[in-house]
Amino acid sequence: MNNLFQLTDVSLEKTFTKYEKKFKALADQKRLHILHEITEYGEVCVCDLSEKLQLPQSKLSYHLKILMDAKLIVKETRGTWSYYTLNHSEINHLLSEELCCLFRRD
Repeated sequence: MNNLFQLTDVSLEKTFTKYEKKFKALADQKRLHILHEITEYGEVCVCDLSEKLQLPQSKLSYHLKILMDAKLIVKETRGTWSYYTLNHSEINHLLSEELCCLFRRD
């Protein structure tokens, strides 16, 4: 019985860690603005984001990396430019039954 509890505990810990990373990525106005821009245009070039958000490319890259590490956006490189799109399955998953069920007691 103890082993079953440990397996469940590890699985739960992984789930908490996954969501912690995603919510930390969302807990920043610049990153929320980036997600908004990507949502508005469907796909955004890093060059356009830098100008639109008035951020130096180094700071923008920092924010984009956090969003990518949280799997909230996807990058595609074409030539010398990188283009970003939303990872809709991950974004939608944040509002899913799975997450809600972690905190529901029925």
